[in-house]
Amino acid sequence: MTLKHKLPALLFILTSALSISLQAQNHLERLNTIDVQHYKFDIKLSDATDGIEAKAEVTIQFKQAVSSFNLDIIKKQADGKGMVINSVTEKGKTVNFKHEGQALTININSTKIGEKRTYTITYTGIPADGLYISKNKYNERTFFADNYPDRGKNWLPLVDHPSDKATVEWIVTAPNYYQTIGNGQLIEQSYINDDMVMYHYKMDTPISTKVMVFGTARFAVEHSGEFKNIPISAWIYPQDKEMGFSDFSKTASILDYFITHFGPYPFEKLANVQSKTRFGGMENAGNIFYGETLINGTGSIEGTLAHEIAHQWFGNSATEGSWHHLWLSEGFATYTTDLYWEHQYGRDQFVERMKSERQKYIEYSPKNMVPIINPVKDDYLQLLSPLTYQKGAWVLHMLRHKVGDEFFWKGIRSYYEKYQYSNALSEDLQAVMEEVSGQDLASFFKQWLYLAGHPQLEVAWKNVGEFLDLEIKQTQKSGAFTFPVDIKMTFNDGTSRIETLDITDLTTTTKLRIAQKVSKVEVDPNTWLLHEVISMKQND
Repeated sequence: MTLKHKLPALLFILTSALSISLQAQNHLERLNTIDVQHYKFDIKLSDATDGIEAKAEVTIQFKQAVSSFNLDIIKKQADGKGMVINSVTEKGKTVNFKHEGQALTININSTKIGEKRTYTITYTGIPADGLYISKNKYNERTFFADNYPDRGKNWLPLVDHPSDKATVEWIVTAPNYYQTIGNGQLIEQSYINDDMVMYHYKMDTPISTKVMVFGTARFAVEHSGEFKNIPISAWIYPQDKEMGFSDFSKTASILDYFITHFGPYPFEKLANVQSKTRFGGMENAGNIFYGETLINGTGSIEGTLAHEIAHQWFGNSATEGSWHHLWLSEGFATYTTDLYWEHQYGRDQFVERMKSERQKYIEYSPKNMVPIINPVKDDYLQLLSPLTYQKGAWVLHMLRHKVGDEFFWKGIRSYYEKYQYSNALSEDLQAVMEEVSGQDLASFFKQWLYLAGHPQLEVAWKNVGEFLDLEIKQTQKSGAFTFPVDIKMTFNDGTSRIETLDITDLTTTTKLRIAQKVSKVEVDPNTWLLHEVISMKQND
């Protein structure tokens, strides 16, 4: 997603990293108990009210013998918003339940390990969040789901965590002057009567609840054909259709780049949708929602378009197993957009993007001196920051430099192939990259993901006869980083030379042999290191 304007290994990591949070403990217990296989949501919308009438069929495979389990759904509150559960049934028979706070506890006959059961839940209510029922910029009524990160519980009964992925169906009934777009393939469109129309979408690949959505509004729809058997469409407010169809015209070329470098596109279709969303772009699986004001006909949306399309592989298909490993989604989408930019517009523009992203992170870091993987954060929206986006992108950029382009791309493809339609943690990416490259990457991943800060350098140099005396001090409070750094020496005659130094201590001093005097020293001339030069001093 782009911000507006600007399982043994899995269980071990969840246990160790998230046990500080009661919420995480509760989720781990549930992860060990149930695995949702499929959701079927039947939602009725009306212009007469902001309330919804709904039925959910939830198919669950039980990992343990239990006599009760919980789904997340927020109960009706004092302000009138929230959901009221009317009934829970299994095979038509009434099932006892209790609905308190954010939890629906369903009491059942004891299960067997591996058994699958389906429960039907009927309910009504006004969503407090998660489903925006409002008016667009043209004062026309719209209905847009916006579940990220765990806001689906405001209007749906579900396991609201990225580690429990399932297939989904949407049956949406609304006034017949609206169109509906949802995850998966459209398998039915029926006019119920003179006033109402029903759309039925079904998705056969598992996704997280954060990207399970539909959107209902007045749309102009362009079906621009198929690219490598992927149907591409644009869903735009009628007033903006010419601008929107133009803005989304680069979809096929972006798909081509990512398919070539990542692997096959993971979903049945790609629909770009103008919408009401709190984000600039939201990567909902197979139907991406873009903030309505981004549509302007200039093509300025291209970076957002690439970012959200990249998420279809990284974030939607290969999904972080814990919110605290969110960089596997946002860092990947940010950096792969940069790589698309390099392919499309050349190295110079790519470097400018990387410098800009480095600067955004550096400006953010002084008041937020925490690591990328920060398990103490339990407000998941706060994880959407320059740490997971820009610093995450820089971790991948430095990893690319460390292992080389060939092994980097081989590793990215291998990682995606192994974890598509599944979940992964940072340790899984590390293991794949180590296997592919033959390098031990433990210290690299540890310092860049689990330690706060970055190298802050004071550099001093002077010409001494046939040598350049060079001193590099790391001044950050978080301790010494270990990294290679390129040093470019420009000589009096205008020629230059680059030397690579391995930095392992807080202070590094070295003598570099030179044939003539140095007039200028530059750190990281080719933009491969996440760092900050605090001072550059010539002592001659």
